Amino acid sequence: MKTFLPLNSTAKHCLHCCLLFAIIIASLFHLVSSNSEDESASFDPNALYGTFGTFVLYFLRVLALLSLPQVICNFFGLTLFNAFPEKVQLKSSPLLAPFICIRVVTRGDFPDLVKKNVTRNMNTCLDVGLENFIVEVVTDKAINFGKHPRVRELIVPKEYKTKTGALFKARALQYCLEPENNLLNENDWIVHLDEETLLTENCVRGIINFVLHGKHEFGQGLVTYANEEIVNWLTTLADSFRVTDDMGKLRFQFYIFHRPLFGWKGSYVVSKAGAEIDVTYDHGLDGSIAEDCYFSMIAYSKGYTFDFIEGEMWEKSPFSLRDFIQQRKRWIQGIYLVVHSPKIPFTNKLFLAMSLYAWITVPLSTLNLFLTYFFPLPKDSLMLFNCLVAFVGAVNIYMYIFGVLKSFSLMRIGLLKFILCIAGALLTIPVNIIFENIAIIWGITTNKHKFYVVQKQLQSLQPENIV
Repeated sequence: MKTFLPLNSTAKHCLHCCLLFAIIIASLFHLVSSNSEDESASFDPNALYGTFGTFVLYFLRVLALLSLPQVICNFFGLTLFNAFPEKVQLKSSPLLAPFICIRVVTRGDFPDLVKKNVTRNMNTCLDVGLENFIVEVVTDKAINFGKHPRVRELIVPKEYKTKTGALFKARALQYCLEPENNLLNENDWIVHLDEETLLTENCVRGIINFVLHGKHEFGQGLVTYANEEIVNWLTTLADSFRVTDDMGKLRFQFYIFHRPLFGWKGSYVVSKAGAEIDVTYDHGLDGSIAEDCYFSMIAYSKGYTFDFIEGEMWEKSPFSLRDFIQQRKRWIQGIYLVVHSPKIPFTNKLFLAMSLYAWITVPLSTLNLFLTYFFPLPKDSLMLFNCLVAFVGAVNIYMYIFGVLKSFSLMRIGLLKFILCIAGALLTIPVNIIFENIAIIWGITTNKHKFYVVQKQLQSLQPENIV
C-alpha cells in the first residue's frame, strides 16, 4: 500500500494557486490561439443579422459578465488567504468565553436526527473545553429530550404570530427573540445550526476565538458536505462548488470588507444576541423564504460588521435530485424577494442583485453555447470581453476542483478515488447546469412564498439518548 508524504499548509496553498493560475492561463491561451486561426474574425454583424438581431446577440453575450464581481471575489479569496489552514489554535482559554447558545431550529419531523446531532455537538463542545453553553432546540413539534441541564427545548405554539406575519424558519427564530422567551443577555452569543449540522472541534475553537475577540457582531465559516457517509454522490459533488464559494467569496467579503456584499448562509451563523434582537427576523413574507439573506441585508443596512470564522462544520447534500432542485428553487425565490424588497436600501443589495441576475439569466447565458456557433460575432471587437468570459469560466470550473480538494482527503481515500472524485465533480458540471436551469425556470414562474423542506434523515438512523 502506497503512502503519500503529507504537505504542510503553505505548500498545499501554493500548489492550489498554481493549479488555478494554470487553468486560467490555459483558458486564455486557447482563446487567443483560436482567434489567431480564425480568418473571419472581422465582419459587419448588422449586415448579417440586422440591428435588432445584433443587439440581442451582444446582449446575451454580456449577460455572462454579471457574475464577474463574485468571480473576482472568489479568485482573491482563494489566493490571498491560505486555503488549507492548519488546525485552529485557541487564542485564550475556553473557560473565558462568554455564554454561548447553540440554537437549532427544526420543524420536528426528524426527532431522531435532532437528538443524535445534539448529543454529538454537545460532546464536541465539551471535548474542546467549552463549559459556558447550552443547546436550544426550537421546534414546531415536541421532540421530548427530557430533563438535561444543557438542553432547552422551545416549542413554538401554533397560534404564535409575529408582528409582520413572518412564517416558516423566520417565525421560529423570531419566537426565540420575544422577551418572554429570550434568556440571553445582550453580550451573549448565538450559534445557529440546521438540524443536520455537525460541529467539529476546529469550528468550536474558531467560534471561541471569534466571540472572545468581540470586534464584529456577526460571523460565519466554512461548511463541507463530503463527510462520513455520502448519501448521493451526484449532489455531493455538485455541492463542491458551494465549498469553494465559502473559501473564496465568503472569506473575501468578510476579511476585506466585513460586510455581507453577497449575503450569507443560514447555518454556521454566529451572532451577538443584542445585535440579533435589534435586526430581528420579523420581516414579513418577503423575509421568510431566504430569511438568512434578508437578515444579513438588514444587519448590513444598520451598520453591523461581519467576519469569517476559522474551522468547518459538516452538513449533508440533498439526498435526491428532486430535493436538490427544490432547494435551489427556494434559494432563487428567497433571494429574489430580498433583492426586490423596498425595505432594503439599493446600495446594500447591489452586489447581491448582480449575483441574483447572473443566476436567473443562466438559461439565457446557456443559449450562448449554441449561438456562438450558429450566430458568431466578430471576435476582434470582443477580445477583452472574451478574455473576461474565459476568466469567469476558468474560475468557475476550478471551483468544482477545489471543492473536491478541500472536501476529500488524499491520505484517507487514496490517489485513485481522489482523482475519480475530481473527474466526477467536473462531469457533474453539465448535469448541474441542467438542474440549475430547471430550478431557475421553476422558481421564477411559480409562487415565491412557499418553503420546501428537504429530506434530512436516513431511514436507518437510530435514536440516541441525550447523555
